[in-house]
Amino acid sequence: MTTFHVATTGSDRAAGTREAPLRTIGRAAELALPGDTVLVHAGVYREWVRPRHAGLSDTRRITYAAAPGEHVAIKGSERVRTWQHEQGQVWRAELPNAMFGDWNPYALEVDGDWLVPTSHDEPRKHLGEVYLDGVSLYEVGSRAEVDAPPRRESVLDRWTTRQVPVEDPDRTQLVWYAEVGPEVTTIWANVGAADPNEALVEVNVRRSVFYPTEHGIDYITVRGFELAHAACPWTPPTADQPGLIGPNWAKGWVIEHNDIHDAKCSAVSLGKEAQSGDNYFTKRRDKPGYQYQLEAVFAARHLGWAKERIGSHVVRHNHIHDCGQNGVVGHLGCVFSEIHDNEIHHIATKREFFGHEIGGIKLHAAIDVVIRRNHIHDCTLGTWLDWQTQGTRVSANVFHHNTRDLFIEVSHGPYVVDHNILASPASIETMSQGGAYLGNLVGGTLRFQTVLDRATPYHEPHSCEVAGYAVVHGADERFWGNVFVGNGGDPSDVTAAYGPAGHAIDPAITKVGYGTFVYDGHPASLEEFIDAVKAQLPGDLNIFKATKQPVLVRGNVYLRGARPYEREDDPLVLDADPAVAVTVGGDGGVVLALELPEEFGAHLVPVATTADLGRARFPDCDFDDPSGRPTRFGTDLLGADKGEAAVAGPVASLRPGYQEVEVWRPSAG
Repeated sequence: MTTFHVATTGSDRAAGTREAPLRTIGRAAELALPGDTVLVHAGVYREWVRPRHAGLSDTRRITYAAAPGEHVAIKGSERVRTWQHEQGQVWRAELPNAMFGDWNPYALEVDGDWLVPTSHDEPRKHLGEVYLDGVSLYEVGSRAEVDAPPRRESVLDRWTTRQVPVEDPDRTQLVWYAEVGPEVTTIWANVGAADPNEALVEVNVRRSVFYPTEHGIDYITVRGFELAHAACPWTPPTADQPGLIGPNWAKGWVIEHNDIHDAKCSAVSLGKEAQSGDNYFTKRRDKPGYQYQLEAVFAARHLGWAKERIGSHVVRHNHIHDCGQNGVVGHLGCVFSEIHDNEIHHIATKREFFGHEIGGIKLHAAIDVVIRRNHIHDCTLGTWLDWQTQGTRVSANVFHHNTRDLFIEVSHGPYVVDHNILASPASIETMSQGGAYLGNLVGGTLRFQTVLDRATPYHEPHSCEVAGYAVVHGADERFWGNVFVGNGGDPSDVTAAYGPAGHAIDPAITKVGYGTFVYDGHPASLEEFIDAVKAQLPGDLNIFKATKQPVLVRGNVYLRGARPYEREDDPLVLDADPAVAVTVGGDGGVVLALELPEEFGAHLVPVATTADLGRARFPDCDFDDPSGRPTRFGTDLLGADKGEAAVAGPVASLRPGYQEVEVWRPSAG
């Protein structure tokens, strides 16, 4: 096993030893073989690292790591010091097109399936970006707007159709505009009072920062870097999904202890490749994107989509922030992976473009994926699990100050959401079925919706093998030992979560409010559901369309006007206001503060097990662990064992009265 050293003082003609280091990480990637380590020393490396060789197993990896105690930045940008002053605060730089190669981000628009412009004449944003002292500027649509940029005190949040304050209105005055000619790309930038030739001004020029161009580059570890400034494209599930960093359709990557930021679209990609489809709806307009996504699932199976070849990645202890679309994205390629102990924030909050594929974490086909102990905050949408959320577990995460926290769409389960703090105005949205929500603190609304016009696949247990597909009738859900906090008693007021008129919610298919009462009218067990079906025989499809699916609701606590399911087993309903607050300290530690009533401490809820939760109806699968063994859901957010029974909510040590509990701390590594 060889260690190749890389340093800014090195040469790519050198041997790669500590005494004679290489100059680029890319050269080391050409040399490193299974079991080798590429050790990178302090400095800024402006390159796209494309690993050439794969590791052979979890114990024979190729590891790329920053030298201990040294800060190593790998950037997809170049520094520009050739700015010419035009007038006022506006400067101009002319960049030769040759510096971009075949990927000029100032000529390429953000485009693809499910991108949603506000109007047909809205100027499209480009993949280019300009950074002033590490902060991205805003793109404007004309040269004139550079001289007089519009000040934005608020911006339309297209998820909720309401105006939200801009975090830093002065920042919206710092803008850029580009024109691409035959030989030169000209960028005009309004940089305020700064001199761009003295300040650090960078422009992104590379699509990715750490991403192989070939498939099957397995068992790679990337550790300890700052990874920034990628001009990566929009990544819907029907397209090739390149990110700032990712495996590009491979197995067994470990991405850990990195600071990953400023991807134009997606930072960490665990996504699919182009052979199974690449924005065909946008390019062809002959079939819906839904149909192309369905076809992609079957095409991927023909391309070898299986546990033996794809997925099983680990994304842990990273700081992922300030990206335009996703912190972590992945369709198909994310299967059997773990995403844990990351801080993810400020994803899609510049709101320069919008579409239906945005989130701190946005996964399709998250089969047996574990998402745990992450701190996800200040995102347009915290986590969005879309299609084939099966065997997925969302556990012990802290969500707060997102527009929406958790959205699970058109999936059939089984999936588990346990011991999380969901403290944003819109806490849980399920347009799915077959879920189990256990021991969560739900500080905002719960939204439940049927989807009868899109049938999506479900799978054999713990497998990529497709077992069938179905529409979402809704329910078949379990809510056990959660704490729901209302808005003071008005269940019809959902403005805080969904904007004016409840974001045009259709009451015929959608129920939304504070608490599980949104499932009123549903049977309380699978046996009762089957009896209702039998009572309507003879018949087939018509019976199931008319029969609501069951729910299992037990032992939840409802505070400040939140309301229980009408047939809940052992609810605790109190008028008390817990005054829930989630704050972040200067050291990054996250503190939950709340005040609980005296009755809370005496309300103990048995720990749920696989046997308690039954089976998810459509896939006919148990709520077991990824190995197929029965499990008990008895570990709380802090890692403590809850015993046979405990108080409701995510922390077993919660007690009556006022308390402050540290619920998350960033990794020391």
